[in-house]
Amino acid sequence: MLLLLVIVLGFAYLWNANDQPEPLQYSQVVQLFQQEKVESFRIEDTRLTMQLREKVNGSNTAVVDLYDFDLFYDDLNDLVQDQYARGVITTYQYYADHSTPWLELLLPYLLMALMIGLLWFFVLGRTAGGGGGDKMARFSSARVKTLQDRGSKVTFQDVAGADEEKEELQEIVEFLKDPQKYIYLGARIPKGVLLVGPPGTGKTLLAKAVAGEAGVGFLSISGSDFVELYVGVGASRVRDLFEQAKKTAPAIVFIDEIDAVGRQRGTGLGGGHDEREQTLNQLLVEMDGFGSNEGVVVLAATNRADVLDPALLRPGRFDRQIYVGLPDIRGREEILEVHARNKPLAEDVNLATLAKATPGFTGADLENLVNEAALLAARRNQKFIHMQEMQEAVIKVIAGPEKKSRVIPDHERRLTAYHEAGHAVVSHALPYCDPVRQISIVPRGRAGGMTIYLPEEDRSYLSKSYLEDEIASLLGGRVAEQLALGDISTGASNDLQRASQMAHKMVASYGMSDKVGAVSFESGHDEVFIGRTMSQGRSYSEQVAAEIDQEVKRIIGAAYKRCEEILTRDREKLERVARYLLEHEVMESEAFEAVYQALPEADPS
Repeated sequence: MLLLLVIVLGFAYLWNANDQPEPLQYSQVVQLFQQEKVESFRIEDTRLTMQLREKVNGSNTAVVDLYDFDLFYDDLNDLVQDQYARGVITTYQYYADHSTPWLELLLPYLLMALMIGLLWFFVLGRTAGGGGGDKMARFSSARVKTLQDRGSKVTFQDVAGADEEKEELQEIVEFLKDPQKYIYLGARIPKGVLLVGPPGTGKTLLAKAVAGEAGVGFLSISGSDFVELYVGVGASRVRDLFEQAKKTAPAIVFIDEIDAVGRQRGTGLGGGHDEREQTLNQLLVEMDGFGSNEGVVVLAATNRADVLDPALLRPGRFDRQIYVGLPDIRGREEILEVHARNKPLAEDVNLATLAKATPGFTGADLENLVNEAALLAARRNQKFIHMQEMQEAVIKVIAGPEKKSRVIPDHERRLTAYHEAGHAVVSHALPYCDPVRQISIVPRGRAGGMTIYLPEEDRSYLSKSYLEDEIASLLGGRVAEQLALGDISTGASNDLQRASQMAHKMVASYGMSDKVGAVSFESGHDEVFIGRTMSQGRSYSEQVAAEIDQEVKRIIGAAYKRCEEILTRDREKLERVARYLLEHEVMESEAFEAVYQALPEADPS
């Protein structure tokens, strides 16, 4: 096809060339001027365009490409001036810059060189999977983010509910700002600080606040950025990370989710992960080896400190481990104030009540709660966020959105009503259970209904009596189904799982069984390595395992019997609560108290 196109273009060029009149010679041009046949002319660069008094080659216009303008000027300029003075030549025009610009001459060559360079760059970019020397160097360098890459500045004022944690980190900030005060007393700056805690408690936010407060170099990287397919790349990135930190010292290096690279060596079925272990070895050397890293502080965050290598946790590498736990009621109120700072709240919003109603919520959960409340208010076209939206957001964060459009058969609604009523009645009758806040038979998430409790205080420790009452409360739904409907369902499967796990913890971990004794048979954390689990046997005999199973079964059986006694005694109260739920679907704490006590306020009409 290309050859055919060339042939067609060639024929077209020859055809047009044959149609063109024969160009004039320079001697003919001179003769036309001498014979006074030129009426006007102009010269652009070396092209002469003449308007003739008589036709030449069938045209009054003649175009000639001169070899050199200077030659034409020397030969004919005097004649042109004389004819112009006599009126023979009416107009003429010389361009001052009659020579071809050097840039115009070089432009085709420059364009060709640029095209070749682009082609060569493209070919190198495709070679070896996008390799090339410079690209390979960037491949082994650490992809860090600095403080300038983070947008808005975060300080300790943006972190609430972690006063002790901020105090520990504030000391590091002051050391970096004014080290002489500490050096005078012989103190040395901690080489590493490990932030440990459940997900969403604000570990990364604290690291951002340290960076905002310190005003020193801050390099952030994720633990997963070190792990690559090729062995040695991760170690190279660790070296590059600390080299960059030394150049900007004093500096803070923050490694988020360090468990991705710092897991214990030699674990896993069939051997370890060679690339990750080499990366960890290099990290250990950089933090406390023969090299000096003065002025570089390593901050790291993880929620699985139990899987980290012991060599990484020792003093000299991570001198401090700061536990960032769940906020208490005062901390939750402060966190809610931070997240509600720029949101229009109605006068009926009480953040202290919300903090009391959200035990076990992390900082991320509370941020999500306020955001969900704002979305609900916007959906209802309101100008302010009211307490109703806040309370609905609490339940939405816990259990998900309501599924009011779901079609539920009558017998399932009746089953759910008695099930949730059984939970509520048993919990109200037991002394250590939390008060009932809301009962609902509207499906949320995978749950067909739910009973929500409002703890009166935060608990750091759980007593044996509290755990026994909690197990009985979990079994209240199953017992209510059996008593009221004469049948049981799969709706209590999650309740049974939670009750069984709680009873097993009481016997095997907390030493709350008189028969088994005050002995713990569990390691204290869940095993995450299949190799470690398979290679290690249980630390107790089969006889002890049987005793544990018997004790778990005894605790569950005793709780089940307590539920039967309570619901048999309070059968009328169970019926009243279930009827109310079937009619209204949702039951608040005030309505529950009124129905439970059979007060006149129970009639919503």
